[in-house]
Amino acid sequence: MQVGLRIGAQERPAENGDTFVHVCPRTGRPVTEAASASTGDALAAADAAQAASAAWRATPVGARRDILARAAELLAAESQDFIDLMVAETGTSTAWARFNVDGGVAGLKEAAALASQVAGEVMPSNRAGCLALTERTPVGVVLSIAPWNAPVHLAVRAIAVPLVCGNTLVFKSSELCPGTHARLAGLFVRAGLPAGVLNVISHAPAAGPRIVEALIAHTAVRRVNFTGSTRTGRAIGELAGRHLKPALLELGGKAPLIVLADADIEAAGDAAAFGAFMNQGQICMSTERIVVDHAIADEFAACFAALADGLNVRIANGSVDAGALARPASAAHVQALVSEATACGARLLTAAGDECIVLDHVDASMRVYREESFGPVAPIIRVDGEAAAVAVANDSEYGLAAAVFGRDLSRTLRVARSIDCGVCHVNGATVSSEPHFPFGGVKASGYGRFGGRAAIEAFTELRLLTIHTERQRYGLA
Repeated sequence: MQVGLRIGAQERPAENGDTFVHVCPRTGRPVTEAASASTGDALAAADAAQAASAAWRATPVGARRDILARAAELLAAESQDFIDLMVAETGTSTAWARFNVDGGVAGLKEAAALASQVAGEVMPSNRAGCLALTERTPVGVVLSIAPWNAPVHLAVRAIAVPLVCGNTLVFKSSELCPGTHARLAGLFVRAGLPAGVLNVISHAPAAGPRIVEALIAHTAVRRVNFTGSTRTGRAIGELAGRHLKPALLELGGKAPLIVLADADIEAAGDAAAFGAFMNQGQICMSTERIVVDHAIADEFAACFAALADGLNVRIANGSVDAGALARPASAAHVQALVSEATACGARLLTAAGDECIVLDHVDASMRVYREESFGPVAPIIRVDGEAAAVAVANDSEYGLAAAVFGRDLSRTLRVARSIDCGVCHVNGATVSSEPHFPFGGVKASGYGRFGGRAAIEAFTELRLLTIHTERQRYGLA
C-alpha cells in the first residue's frame, strides 16, 4: 500500500521523495510504503490548516455535524477493510480491530452530536445595563498525534471533536500504522470535509522529534493533543510549555485492579484476564497490577491462573487469535521483567513463553511492580486489608485507570475514591471507556480530558463578551 502526505487539497509525496516501509509484526512482510515528511512538509501542512481556518470556523455547526455523521456511516460501511488493514499493520487480533473500529464509529457519532453543545452562558453583572455572556470559540489550528495500538478509535478521538468545534488540524500519523491513519483521513474528505481542514503528515521513525518540534513552534498551532508513552509525552509537554501552547496529554498507565476480601472471585478474574491480555496488554488502561487481599489470594490466584492457562491453550490450538506484540523489542522487555521477578521470588503460574503470563507474590522490589510492561503479563500483589490495597494502588508514578471488586458497595466505593487516577471502575474491568465519558489521567499519566463536553473545553477558547444597553459612567469626568 502506497501512502502520501495530505496537505491542503493535495495528496502528494514528501518534498524530498523520501519514504519508509512498515512491515507486519507477525509476518515480517512489507505492508505500507509511506511518505516520510520533511520539516518543510510539516510546516506546509500547518500553513494549509491556517489558510483553511477562517472558512471552517464560519461553517455552520449543522454542516460540521453532517460531515462527521457521514464519516461515521462510511466507517461503518467499510469496517472490514479497516479491520484487515489494522491487523496487517499492527499485528493485532481481528477481535481487537473490530472493537477498535466500532469505537471509532461511536466516537464519530458522539462528536457529531456535540456540534450543538459548543456553547457558552449568560452571566449576571454588577453593572446596571450590562449584559455579560461567554462563548466557546475555535482555537485555530490543532496538532493531533495518535498512537498505533488503537489506530482508528484513538485517531477519531484526536480529530473529530477538534473539527466539530471549528478547528482545523495537522494530524501526525503513527509510523506503525500509516496506512490505517491515511485511509481514515481520506474517509473524512470523502464525507465532505473541505480541503486544508485536515492535513496528514507521516514520517520515518527517526524524523519524529524534529517534525513535532517544528509543528509545535509554528505560530498557527494553538493546541496540541497527544496519546502515547509518558517519555514522549514529557518531551511534547516541555515543547508546548516553551511556546505557551496548551496540551492535552493521555500517557502511560500501570492500572491496578483491587480484589477485596468479599469480592466475587470469578467476576474479578474474568475482568482481570480481559484487562491484562486483550490486545496483548498493549492498551493504556491494561490491568498491570492485580492487588488481592491475603484472605482470598490463594483462591483468586488459582482461578486466575486457570483462566490464563485456558486462554493459552485456545491460542495454541488457534481457536483464539491473540495477535502479536507490535514491536520486536516488546517481547524482550516483557521477558526481562518476568525473569527478574522470578529471580527475586515471584512465582510464575503459567508456562514460560505463553501468550498470557501470570506472576504471583510480586512485591515492590521487582521492576514489574513499577514499570509499565505494555505486554501480556499480569502481576498479583498480595496485601492485608483495605488500607494496604489502596497504598499499593497509589504506589505508582502513573494514575490513569483503576478498578475495585467487592460486594460491599459502600466499602468498594470508598476504596475507589481513594485511588489516585482519572478513571475508576467498581466491579468492572480497567479497560473500559465510552466516547462521551471524560477520559484522561493524573500524575505521569498526563493531564486534560478527552471525551464529551470535557473535550469541548480542551479544544475551544472561553471568551467573555459584555454588551452595555445603557450609558456607563466611569467617574472621570
